[in-house]
Amino acid sequence: MRKYVGSLIGVDQGNEEVFSDFATGGDMWTGHGSRERRKKVKFSEPFRSIPTVQVSLSLWDMDQGANVRADITADKITEKGCDLVFRTWSDTRIARVRMSWTAIGEVASDDDWDLY
Repeated sequence: MRKYVGSLIGVDQGNEEVFSDFATGGDMWTGHGSRERRKKVKFSEPFRSIPTVQVSLSLWDMDQGANVRADITADKITEKGCDLVFRTWSDTRIARVRMSWTAIGEVASDDDWDLY
């Protein structure tokens, strides 16, 4: 558990299209086996330390002829941003995916001093 003492807490959020492969015949729609797509996200302002990032699917357009398989996560989280990651495998066919994200963490205060 992360505990913040005497700090300002910032919440940033967004909704990103990760891919759309149906119209272009991309490998999420036509491929088989392990597949992965990443989408870089930049926070609206940097956090003071690495935030906690929660991701969810806000849109998924899947083929009904195969099992639905998905693994979603945030990766490479820094104070400035992260990667949204969508993975699937086997014969799952995915036309498009949009992911929502929320970052929560410590932010700088206007009252903070920077001594050099």
